Amino acid sequence: MNSNRYYAVVDCDNCFASCERVFRPDLVGKPVVVLSNNDGCVVARSREAKQMGIKAGTPYFKLAQEFPGRKIAVFSSNYELYGDLTGRVMAIICRESPHYLRYSIDEAFVFFDNTDGIDLRQWGLTLHSHIKQYVGMPVSIGIAPNKTLAKMASHFAKHYAGYRHCCLIDSDTKRKKALSLFPVEEVWGIGRRHAAKLRNMNITNALQLAEQPEYWIKSHYNIVMQRTWRELNGEDCVPDEVAASKKSICVSRSFPDMIDNIEQLRTYVSNYAARCAEKLRKQSTAASVVGVFLSTNQFRDDLPQYGNFAERRMLTPSNSTITIVKQAMECLNAIYKPGYRYKKAGVVVISMEPGVGIQTNLLDYNPEHSEKLRRLDKTIDKINKLEGSETVIVASQQYQHKSADGKAIVFADAIRHEFRSPHYSTRWTDIIELH
Repeated sequence: MNSNRYYAVVDCDNCFASCERVFRPDLVGKPVVVLSNNDGCVVARSREAKQMGIKAGTPYFKLAQEFPGRKIAVFSSNYELYGDLTGRVMAIICRESPHYLRYSIDEAFVFFDNTDGIDLRQWGLTLHSHIKQYVGMPVSIGIAPNKTLAKMASHFAKHYAGYRHCCLIDSDTKRKKALSLFPVEEVWGIGRRHAAKLRNMNITNALQLAEQPEYWIKSHYNIVMQRTWRELNGEDCVPDEVAASKKSICVSRSFPDMIDNIEQLRTYVSNYAARCAEKLRKQSTAASVVGVFLSTNQFRDDLPQYGNFAERRMLTPSNSTITIVKQAMECLNAIYKPGYRYKKAGVVVISMEPGVGIQTNLLDYNPEHSEKLRRLDKTIDKINKLEGSETVIVASQQYQHKSADGKAIVFADAIRHEFRSPHYSTRWTDIIELH
């Protein structure tokens, strides 16, 4: 492992729960959970909540049943707040790093092409201190000569207090020790299917996998698994663009209530498609395929069941909200069947490529129209960033309800968030007492 190039993985600890604690220091050391959209189930937990035995995906209504008498701080998801705070974390990482790449909302890779004169562990400890001081977010930092080992090191930094939030793997002795303690299913790049297959062959930790002969790896696995094996053995072979790329974006939700008409479904699917388009623009990519899936409530055995998926391929890749929403509506029309009560839908965009230098189609592409859409999206994104998400939306994104007297149509947000924290850092809001 004689390398002068090192990688650091900076990962926010229990991100959503930690974001809520930034403005609620009274909750430090206490169990905190964050619920999914519509306050359906638990999607994030503090360490204390995990120690209590609260599982990810636990329905909200079961918390009182399974943990009677226990005080648990419950929050509705507030993605605008989480995005703002993690954005501040990334700004500090960017300022204090030679080069960095944001991997997800709460995680980033840092690249050190030359480590001469740099005390990597001290750099990590200082970065953790600055993020904690200026943002209030706890982070864990793993440093190693390749990305796979750096991800592994961040795991040890998160779960073992002795590392003081920064773990450095810089020798073969440390590498082998870390591999021997690391479950094979937790290795970055190994999915459930591969993990199950390896365990069936009594390969239960990362060291046992790394010690397999190269010919055996090549005869049983694809190039991705071969790269993982080589990195476990100390090589640096996962390209930077692999860490940066995402093959698809999916936005899906369960509805607050079951829906039996296509007009309401169009509203939900429009919102999901618009969010996919916004995410595409944020990461400067465009998609060639838009897909929509739809399903009934699988837990209602007394109701007829139905589910389906449809996709549309665009001749010219796009990240325009209007274009993505239009394709999603065509998919929905193709799979919708009357007579069913639907509980969930989702939109996925696939076949993504860089948003600059898109290969256009002669029969499909209109330069003037595409420029108008680009300028419109840019303006909407700017307004929504300044004034709050979904300040400006397309008309099909509005949820329609009848007024109490049944005479008028009311437009409203159909997503429940009864325990949502205030927008502390994103826009002015009155502070209210939550009951």
